[in-house]
Amino acid sequence: MFRQSIYYQKISERNFVHFILGLYPRVKQWIKYEMARKRALKRGAIIGTDSLISMNLARHANSNLIIGSNTSIGSDKLDTRSPVHIGNNVIISNDSEIITTSHCINSPEWEQKHYGIKIEDYVWIASNVLVLPSCRHIGYGSIIGAGAVVVKDVPSMCVMGGNPAVCIKKRECVHDKLVVPSLLSGDLKIYWKAWINRKKL
Repeated sequence: MFRQSIYYQKISERNFVHFILGLYPRVKQWIKYEMARKRALKRGAIIGTDSLISMNLARHANSNLIIGSNTSIGSDKLDTRSPVHIGNNVIISNDSEIITTSHCINSPEWEQKHYGIKIEDYVWIASNVLVLPSCRHIGYGSIIGAGAVVVKDVPSMCVMGGNPAVCIKKRECVHDKLVVPSLLSGDLKIYWKAWINRKKL
């Protein structure tokens, strides 16, 4: 694992001073994300190892929210009125919105219709994406380009863009060597472990 990643290689090349300088911002971020994690778990969410969410998302998290490991969620605009299942190594960028619930337009009571969504492993949802309730599945390794409006299910390994979003091309590989928590500087434990094990690199 260590030899395969540029992340671990760069940490192994740091001197002690450089390591300490990198430690400080990570401690600060880890405290922030750990507080959010604990709050979400207390509200019934399930969150895997080394996954990061914001405090704003944690405040409205509930048992509908299930997140895998090594996932980074920079947005708090996830509709948890219906089930939201997010896989491992997923990246959801700032200001993206996922809506899982709508209304029965042909009912005089205007009651809610609950759909939910499943997002598989290694998906990247870029900034300012809007995912509507008509999309209930985003396939393995797919990418949703910035500003896209997703109105239907997304096949695996597709790069989607536009309004409505369409598959522009196929992705060639997934980001399986990326330390996802490092994107939000929430990688304190991984950073520390990489430094301790640097002689093995």
